[in-house]
Amino acid sequence: MDFAADLRLLRTKAGTPSYRAMGGAAHYSATTLSDAASGRKLPSLAVALAFVRVCDGDEAEWEQRWHAIAAELNENCAMTSAAEDVSGAPYVGLRAFGPDDAHLFFGRERLVAEIVGKPQRLVLLFGASGSGKSSVLRAGVIPSLNAEGKTTLLFTPGPHPIERCSVLLASKLGVTAGAVMDEWRDDRGLHRLVSQVSTGEEIVLVVDQFEEVFTLCDDEDERARFITALAVAANAPDGRCRVLLGLRSDFFAHCSAHPALLDALPDGQVVAGPMNAEELRRVIVAPAGQMNCVVEGPLVADLITQAHGRPGVLPLLSHVLLEVWARRSGTRLSVTGFQQAGGLDGALSRTAEDVFSGLDEAQRKLARTLFGRLVALGQGTEDTKRRLDVGELGDAPGLAAVLEAFTAARLLARDGNGVEIAHEALIRAWPRLHGWLHEDRESLRLHRRLTVATDAWESEGKDSSALYRGTRLAMTVEWAAGNDDALAPRERSFLEASRSAEIAGSRRLRRLVVLLSVVSLLAVTSTFVAASAQRRAADQRNAVRAQVVAGEAAALYPSNPQLAVQLALAAHRLAPSGHTRDGLLSTLPLSVVRQDDEILAVALSPDGQTMATGSDDSTARLWNVTDPRKPLEIATLSGHTEPIYTVAFSPDGGTLATAGFDRGVQLWNITDLRNPVQIAVLTGHTENVHAVEFSPDGRTLASAGWDRAVRLWDVTNPRQHTEAAVIDGFAGVLYDVRFSPDGRTLAVAGDKSAIRLFDVMDPRRPVTLSTIEGHDGAVYEAAFSPDGHVLASAGDDLTAQLWDVSDPRRPTALATLNGHGDNVYTVAFSRDGHTLATAGDDRTARLWNVTDPRRVTGPVILSGHTDAVEVVVFSPDGRTVISGGWDNTVRLLDTDAERTVAHACDTVTTVITEAEWDRYFPGLRYQPPCAG
Repeated sequence: MDFAADLRLLRTKAGTPSYRAMGGAAHYSATTLSDAASGRKLPSLAVALAFVRVCDGDEAEWEQRWHAIAAELNENCAMTSAAEDVSGAPYVGLRAFGPDDAHLFFGRERLVAEIVGKPQRLVLLFGASGSGKSSVLRAGVIPSLNAEGKTTLLFTPGPHPIERCSVLLASKLGVTAGAVMDEWRDDRGLHRLVSQVSTGEEIVLVVDQFEEVFTLCDDEDERARFITALAVAANAPDGRCRVLLGLRSDFFAHCSAHPALLDALPDGQVVAGPMNAEELRRVIVAPAGQMNCVVEGPLVADLITQAHGRPGVLPLLSHVLLEVWARRSGTRLSVTGFQQAGGLDGALSRTAEDVFSGLDEAQRKLARTLFGRLVALGQGTEDTKRRLDVGELGDAPGLAAVLEAFTAARLLARDGNGVEIAHEALIRAWPRLHGWLHEDRESLRLHRRLTVATDAWESEGKDSSALYRGTRLAMTVEWAAGNDDALAPRERSFLEASRSAEIAGSRRLRRLVVLLSVVSLLAVTSTFVAASAQRRAADQRNAVRAQVVAGEAAALYPSNPQLAVQLALAAHRLAPSGHTRDGLLSTLPLSVVRQDDEILAVALSPDGQTMATGSDDSTARLWNVTDPRKPLEIATLSGHTEPIYTVAFSPDGGTLATAGFDRGVQLWNITDLRNPVQIAVLTGHTENVHAVEFSPDGRTLASAGWDRAVRLWDVTNPRQHTEAAVIDGFAGVLYDVRFSPDGRTLAVAGDKSAIRLFDVMDPRRPVTLSTIEGHDGAVYEAAFSPDGHVLASAGDDLTAQLWDVSDPRRPTALATLNGHGDNVYTVAFSRDGHTLATAGDDRTARLWNVTDPRRVTGPVILSGHTDAVEVVVFSPDGRTVISGGWDNTVRLLDTDAERTVAHACDTVTTVITEAEWDRYFPGLRYQPPCAG
């Protein structure tokens, strides 16, 4: 970035003051100022002006430049007001993500992988309202399945699920829906139909909002036939059908009442629990990054704090992010915009109230009637949204304006003649609507039954047998007398016909007696089913609670490690899962090394017994890590005057190279670890040195930095070193250099989205082999696999990538590793090449199984750092992974999860109290995991 290059030039003109001296004058850390000049990302205006100020630059001129660059970056991110159109925004508000939004859908990668990877062919995705089930299915699962070549058919059941499914299949088969519906006469009808659609590949029926089978389908026979047919199609031995059902958790008991669904539990069950802190971070940050925009750190932290552990919060989060987007300033989404939008809990209510307040009195009455019809009242479950045909309301004056107002605000969703609430979160978050629904629920239920009865009467050709009679008619007529303005013309016609056709009879009493007998029998039968459902519901609640506590434990670790360990262990024992495992591992480092300043570099000696760290305090330190549980500081190397960004051991372990912001590469004899001796200073770089690396034979040292040059040094005799060659002509600053294991190839990573490979068999005559392009932004680090066939790279496009470099003249792409929520700074292979570690600005380290680099699995997410993770390395035996970060710590972790869990209580001396237990596990019996 030219802006960063000119900042570096400004510093040079100012006499190249040290970053530590600049930090003292600017009241920012040396790392923050150096990062501003690195070109990694556009610094904040405050940091940029502080940098300029201490270098005696023209602040007004630089502020103007900053705004110009921000505007350029914001070509697709122009300033708007909340009232303007937000089409093209990276956030979708209340509506669910669809397949076309897959590029903006972040945070649920692990859940999507769990669903897609389920071996069962009937899978039920449960989740609280607002947990993102529809988005997971539509923007996560369906694109993943389509990418695998599978055919997917998506639909919601509606009042007539068989009809909905038939219409969809008919379009695939090229026949009429009526012909398809005829096939549903027996349980294998759907199986036969799907077999006709499928041409050999698996076909997947994705039924979103499956709870509509229970809330909108009033025909019990149709409901039972639909459910049975789905199960038969999925379980047929000769079938190629897979069925995915998404439904709310509070309908678990409804499913357990159907043997066809009960048989699929629990193996076919997946729970969409609350997102952990890292997943929330990706939801917040990554979509804006797609538009070259940034979310301010304080806003990210505030949103994560408010949303973490809250079920059903995702629609509120998505809505407020859309509102903040509409109020953004340049490329930044700010706390100010968040506050103006009304905050996480207030934004949705404020939007709805603003729309409602803009209506006249008659339109407000229509709005109340409209929303009363758009909600299906729950009976033992939460209220749900209901899709409505606009024709149900008739042609009341002003209705079109009401619909348009709420649709424009994205509170209602319309297509054709259908309309529905964009998300059920509105039912909970808008106090006015909540009040309407609870003022007189029985009246609303009565009105809803009237609407259903009118539908049935009309569908049966206005047959008199479908009319109301007796007590039901009397009650409805009495209600209608005081609510005439809520009735649609078709409902009035139904009531008039019912009153005209009323025939009194004594059969009502007999029916009542029979009904009571049936109810008594059903009550006995349902007791057993309810008890079983209750147990399953408890298991589900425990799974959700365990995931929440696991995330809280990882966040708690820095301030209260003993409590964090016990919470994470209890959560994992309560409901073991990938989430709880990651949370537990994050609280169980073998040890944590703390320094007074940021850790910018970490390296391990070839024998794995000595660790070197480089810090923002201008020192390198040597540590004895023979026992990784008890690192011991051995010596401090104080030869530098600026932060140290890179350290490297020679292959024989006798020499250490250090370099950083003071431009010189220093070589140290460390054969006596307690008395390291500086033996040489390699000069030649004109800017910060960002990377050093010894060749496998120890004869050559490569260094690279911000002066856009790689220097190769002959260090056969370090005291009499010579410069073998200079490789220049790079387009941007350089961040890393790496030798292949055989020493023949050198990889150079830098600012302009590329990695260049050089033949350095003769280090005096390096030859360009190839250029690898694939990252969308700077490449910060590269690493060769132990066999030299694979190169891993880390970039500021939030990805790590794998490349086949078996022939370094013709590298090819293998895989892209997604999941990080911010820049990826570092990559490292384990000695056996089966595991890749990545880490970066999102404060996590991730472990990936790369045994097959074309089919990477994982990751295990380690989230103990509280600031950016700059470097990660493996011990030679692969038993320990070490990460260093800007939170002034180095964390040493055991890579064997089972061994780690077995020793979880080793360091616990203070047992969790009952009060602490009740705070995190309310309603569960006190069982301290480390009491014994």
